[in-house]
Amino acid sequence: MSRIPAALAATLALTAACGGDTPPPIEVAERSVVWRSLAPAPTPRTEVAAAVLGDDRIVVAGGFAAPARTVNVVEIYEPSTDTWTPGPALPVEVNHAMGASLDGRAYIFGGFDAGGAPTTRAFVLEDDAWAELPPMPEPRGAGGAAVADGKIYLVGGVGPAGLAASTLVFDAEGNDWSIAPALLNPREHLGVAAFEDRVYAVGGRTGGLGGNLTDAELFDPQEGSWTAIARAPTARGGIAAAATSNGFVVAPGGEAPEGTFEEAEAYEVAQDRWLALPPMPTPRHGLGVVAIGTIVYALLGGPEPGLEFSGATEAIDLGALPTETPR
Repeated sequence: MSRIPAALAATLALTAACGGDTPPPIEVAERSVVWRSLAPAPTPRTEVAAAVLGDDRIVVAGGFAAPARTVNVVEIYEPSTDTWTPGPALPVEVNHAMGASLDGRAYIFGGFDAGGAPTTRAFVLEDDAWAELPPMPEPRGAGGAAVADGKIYLVGGVGPAGLAASTLVFDAEGNDWSIAPALLNPREHLGVAAFEDRVYAVGGRTGGLGGNLTDAELFDPQEGSWTAIARAPTARGGIAAAATSNGFVVAPGGEAPEGTFEEAEAYEVAQDRWLALPPMPTPRHGLGVVAIGTIVYALLGGPEPGLEFSGATEAIDLGALPTETPR
């Protein structure tokens, strides 16, 4: 298994940061915050989409599986029993799709089809079956999705003309789409999460494993614009992100030419700063990341750059972290 040492990761962060800025100092999280290894998924995969179903189940959909094929596999993890069960297969085979949860439903958007083309297809899981939604305004893959102000925001990624030049917004109540501004720095393979009706986009890359970024931004639907926030400590692409109920946007894993990242970093919304969490037990990229309460789950992904596959399932509880610590 390839791991990027912390010293090398810091070097990569410094050299990849845009505009010559250096990332902010890392504050080490409390020792009581630790990763737990859970039951592995039955089908090892990478470049998956993940979303919470109901209040306490996690859907992991699509991706690549061995030997190197795009799949429509869906498996559901139940944290209460630490077990996996088969879910209804997606209507299409897709990798690099985007997942989100709204009102207890799991949504899967876009991604790349088996031929490598981005798609406009979108689905919601209802009553143990996938229902197709109106097509997205344009094809999109390798972005991220999050819910804010009752709508689902698809952020970043790759469209038909390269890096996405807009944010796609799905209104589940109206069953229709609209367009919002693009990221200040367009990118793909990034982490996207939402907390208190604001969307956060962290890390990602501009293309190729060497294009990793430390950029972080937030989108306020009321203002309709993106704003830069504190840069991440480590430049990483191939990540995903989720927001805990106590106000941390957590982004684990990633990849670079040198290998996969064990780093897991948390942006503290209230303090506009980053904390270093304990290293992931299984460094990987292309993973699914969701949060249930204060617990973050890192699911599947590739333990080496490229098409490598893992069923690793790990969790970390940030409930012990103080949220009002002075700077």
